[in-house]
Amino acid sequence: MKKQFGVGIMGLGTVGLGTATILMKNKETLTGRRDGEIKVVSVLEKRVDQAKKDLEKIGIDPAIVTDDFERFMTADGLDIVVELIGGVTVAKEYILKALNSGKSVVTANKDLMAIHGKELLDAAEQNKVDLRFEASVAGGIPIINVMKHDLVANEIECFMGIMNGTTNYILTRMYEENGDFNDILKEAQALGYAEADPTADIGGFDAARKVAILASIAYNSRVTLDDVFVEGIEKIDARDIAAADNMGYVIKLLGIAQEVDGEIEARVHPMMIPKKHPLAAVGDTFNAVFVHGNAVGETMFYGRGAGDLPTGSAVVADICAVVSHMKNGVLGIEGCTCYLNKPIRAQENFISKFYLRMCVKDSPGVLALIAKIFGDYGVSIASVIQEKGDHQQAELFIITHSVREGEFMKAKEVLMNTDAVYGIENIIRVEKD
Repeated sequence: MKKQFGVGIMGLGTVGLGTATILMKNKETLTGRRDGEIKVVSVLEKRVDQAKKDLEKIGIDPAIVTDDFERFMTADGLDIVVELIGGVTVAKEYILKALNSGKSVVTANKDLMAIHGKELLDAAEQNKVDLRFEASVAGGIPIINVMKHDLVANEIECFMGIMNGTTNYILTRMYEENGDFNDILKEAQALGYAEADPTADIGGFDAARKVAILASIAYNSRVTLDDVFVEGIEKIDARDIAAADNMGYVIKLLGIAQEVDGEIEARVHPMMIPKKHPLAAVGDTFNAVFVHGNAVGETMFYGRGAGDLPTGSAVVADICAVVSHMKNGVLGIEGCTCYLNKPIRAQENFISKFYLRMCVKDSPGVLALIAKIFGDYGVSIASVIQEKGDHQQAELFIITHSVREGEFMKAKEVLMNTDAVYGIENIIRVEKD
């Protein structure tokens, strides 16, 4: 019986070093649980000198570091390749080479899995090895394995989640401090929570990749990044935060997927959710995924969505799963679960309530005119708050009843061309109570 399982780590950045640290720190426990040592035997890193220093600090032989892929792949005892270099070009090439050489792969690469997941999973199946990617969706929160195994008895009616810590931090601070979006973004960058170019986070694209991966598993049908409707938080204003609070809501950037009439609806956008909703209390950089199964009902998975040790925890869990499969001779049993080919629901067919912040003429009959235009398109107003503005202007905060998005957008276009409406400052979808 094999007593040592060799791991090669491609990319010794934040998560790579966190993974190596966990393997060393919890070595005795992991060895006991898997009846064999899991050992880092090779590291691929272009910053060779820095990587050697980092490994020395945690007690791993620095001689295993190389910047040459072929040398990395031919290290003695290499069984499992861990890809943590990111991107969709070199990472894809290296993963395919590893799979085709008979090595199982663990990755945290959400970009790659959201775009090329099917190709990589097919390659793993053809070579009868594992490809695992728990860390690609919610860092240290176990959700992929939950969807694939623990909730397999259920049809997933919907899931929604806070899947990006940067945006959640910004929105939390805006809520707590009545702060300005740009000021808090700069604060997040200074603290290392946001990148110098924060587009992927605040634009919703990071969360969209995660929604694509999770929706593919939840609905057994391939969903790619291009299938996900995406809207970021750039337009959220302190006035929207305050209005939501006054109306009993909290604004969060949510990733959402559900199946409606045989079609998969996948989207990422800001949403006003009732304060009593479990996701409303998820603050700071924490992530959470709320899942509704037709058997289990409502469940929620909460924790750190990023970071060296939280994400490394998910990577090591996948490594341990591969080791178990190796020991039992069942590598490759968990292939692609997308055996169906369901259509993607068009944005115009989404059903939602809507919040609008509007600047209008402060004169009699304006609200009645707005209500009539909405009514012409089947949009019903649920609540209105009016605040006095300057120069005969007023600001309206409106929440509608549930409506088909296509009809709402038609009404919005008419409103924008109405003399009594000076501008629609923001539109945010509202979770149905």
